[in-house]
Amino acid sequence: MFCKRSCRQREFESRVKADRHGLDETELIVARSELEQLRDELYVLQCAVEDVERDVTPTSTMTETREALEWVLAAARPLQTTLIR
Repeated sequence: MFCKRSCRQREFESRVKADRHGLDETELIVARSELEQLRDELYVLQCAVEDVERDVTPTSTMTETREALEWVLAAARPLQTTLIR
């Protein structure tokens, strides 16, 4: 089941392209530039999470905790945009 007819159409187009390229349903074609962008964005998010894990402690103030959360959110937002495309 699909949420919209357009989603069903995109699925059909995807299957046709996969068949044309000899791909099975577990394989995907991605532009190298998009993959590199995704890797860069994931690295930034990974660093943000590591920073927060290291810097936020049970004795952290509300302001420090909020700043840490804002840093993680700022690192995650580009991924949200990338994944929605």
